[in-house]
Amino acid sequence: MRTAHRIGAAVAATAAVITGGTVAAHGVTPHQPAYGHTRIRAGIPEGAARFAVTSPDVRDGGSFPATAWANAFGCTGGNQQVRLSWHGAPAGTRSYAVTMFDPDAPTGAGFWHWVSWDIPAADTGLDTTGVPAGAVAGTNDAGAKGYLGPCPPAGDIAHHYRITVYALDLPSLGLPADTPPTVTAFTMSGHVLGYARITATARR
Repeated sequence: MRTAHRIGAAVAATAAVITGGTVAAHGVTPHQPAYGHTRIRAGIPEGAARFAVTSPDVRDGGSFPATAWANAFGCTGGNQQVRLSWHGAPAGTRSYAVTMFDPDAPTGAGFWHWVSWDIPAADTGLDTTGVPAGAVAGTNDAGAKGYLGPCPPAGDIAHHYRITVYALDLPSLGLPADTPPTVTAFTMSGHVLGYARITATARR
């Protein structure tokens, strides 16, 4: 029995190493899967300028209000797009893009919750109604257009949602709204002059 116990302990320890840490360290109970992390490239060039973004709905390092959570995948939030206001973008900015990305989603590639682009350079924020005239509300990884609030798997680790405003050097990406988020991110990665970011967390 002692031998079997030692073998079982060794298997558990090995599994913890493979998944990147102990089950307890991941904040999940033993019957739930623990996922390792794969580093995902930022899509922002080194040396890109930083500017400022704020929101009356969520602060950097804070959590989302119930109104901003998804109303899908088992969550019952209001799925209301978070409001943003930004300033200090670098000279030469000709348009903006806004994304919300969850690198902690257990997909191996993260999860795009919000991708909008071609926001005119004269605009300095977004409200809860979507995007301004001339801008594109892109398709998120759930296949819907516009904003999709957070809804991490129940019992999983805290997920970090990166809300990013990109200052771009061209007025339009020239992409249709149904372009996959990764293609949109790749296309704009060569046009980023600067960025501003709020990272908020969600867990259930």
